[in-house]
Amino acid sequence: MGWFRPFRLIKRLVPRDLMGRSLLIIVIPLLLLQIITTWVFFDRHWDLVSRRLNTAVATEIGLIARLIHTYPGEAMQEWAFSVARITQGLVFTVTPGARLPEIPPQNSDPIERALARRMGSYIPYPFVIDARPGEDFLTVHMRVPDGLLSVELSKERLFTETIFLFVFWVASSSIVLFGVAAIFMRNQVRPMLRLARAADAFGKGREAPNLKIAGATEVRQAARAFNAMRERIRRQIDQRTGMLAGVSHDLRTPLTRMKLQLAMMEGVDGVDTLRADIGEMERMIEAYLDFARGTGTETAQTTDLGALLEEVVERHRRAGGRIALSVPQAIILPLKRQAFERCVGNIIGNAVRHGTRVDVRACPGGEYAEITVDDDGPGIPPEQREAVFKAFQRLETSRNLKTGGMGLGLTIARDLVRGMGGDIALLDGPLGGLRVRLQFPL
Repeated sequence: MGWFRPFRLIKRLVPRDLMGRSLLIIVIPLLLLQIITTWVFFDRHWDLVSRRLNTAVATEIGLIARLIHTYPGEAMQEWAFSVARITQGLVFTVTPGARLPEIPPQNSDPIERALARRMGSYIPYPFVIDARPGEDFLTVHMRVPDGLLSVELSKERLFTETIFLFVFWVASSSIVLFGVAAIFMRNQVRPMLRLARAADAFGKGREAPNLKIAGATEVRQAARAFNAMRERIRRQIDQRTGMLAGVSHDLRTPLTRMKLQLAMMEGVDGVDTLRADIGEMERMIEAYLDFARGTGTETAQTTDLGALLEEVVERHRRAGGRIALSVPQAIILPLKRQAFERCVGNIIGNAVRHGTRVDVRACPGGEYAEITVDDDGPGIPPEQREAVFKAFQRLETSRNLKTGGMGLGLTIARDLVRGMGGDIALLDGPLGGLRVRLQFPL
C-alpha cells in the first residue's frame, strides 16, 4: 500500500495541537491565494510590460540605425545621436571597420532574453547584447555596413519596479494577516487549554481554582458544564464522607459498649471468643469504611516521595518485615499523604504477608514517578491479576481473615492511586514472586 505513504508523511508533519492546526487551516488557503495571484500577475504583467518596454526600445534603436543608413553624413549622424540621447536616453557610438564582438549570451538574464527577442524583429543587422551582470547599463552591438554601431542604455527602461512593489505588498499583507489570525486563534484556544488543565488537575485529585468562563459560545458552555460537574462531584463526596462518619460512629458505639461489658465478665467461659469476634468485627468495619471512603476530601500537597516511603517502610520493618528501600534521587510531587500511606501500606503489607523478602524502589520516569514493590512469594497467576482488583475478591477461598483478608486491599489501593491520577499494575517480579508497579503523576 505504497500510495498511503504520502498521507502518512503529511499526517506526521501536521501539528497535533489545536492552535497549530487552526493556523494551518488559515495559512494554507491564504498562501495558495497569494501564490496563484502572484503567478497570474507575473505571467501576465511581466510578459505584457516587458514586451511593450522592449518593443519601444528596439523600435527606437532600429529607427536610429535606419535613419543614419538612409541619410548618411556626419551632420545627420550627430543630430540623430543627439536626439536619441536627449529624448530616449540612448547613447550611440560608431566604430568604423570594427567587427562584431563575441559575447556569449546570458541565458539566465531575463532582461537580455526579452530584449533579444524584440531586437530581431526591428533591427536588420546582426547584433549581440552585452548585459553586464550586476551593472545598471547594457550595450547592444550591431554590425552595420560602415563598421560597428553600439548603443548603451539603462536597464531601467526594460522593466518596471511595480513588480517588486507588488511582491513586497503581497508578502507584507500576508505577514500582517497571519499575525492577526494568530492573535485571534490564541485567544480562542486559551480557554480550551484552561479547561483541559482544570480537567486534568481535577482528575488527578488536585485542587484547582474555578474555571473562568471565556471564549466562544461552545467553549463557554463546556466550561459551565465542567464547573457544574465538579461541584456535583464535590457535593457527592462531602455527603458520602459525612454519611460514613455517622455510620462509623454508630457502629463503633455499640461495639465499645460490648467491649466494656466483656471486660466486666472476666473469667466467664466464652469471653475470649466473644472478644476475638468483636475485634474481627472492628477490622471488618474498618475495611468496609476504607473501601467506601476512597480518597475522601483530602487535598494533594507537595511531598518528598523518598521521605514518605521511608516512613511507611519503617512501620512495616518494626512489625518484623524484611524490606529493602531504594530511592536513587529526590522526587518531589503532589500527593494526598494519607491516601498514599494507606495505598502503599496495603501493597507492602501484602508483600510482607506472602513473602520473606520485599524490595521497594522509587524512580522518576517521564511524566510519572514509578514505585515498584517486589516480593519472593507465590505471586498471582496472570489470568487472575485483573480479578483481584474487584471488591471482596480473594484468591484464598477460606473465610479466615488472617490468611486471606477481606479481599479489599488491592481494590482500595487502585481506587486511591487512580484518585491521585495514577495507576497500578501487577507484573512478574524479578524475585520470583509478584511485582506491583505504582505510577503517580509528577
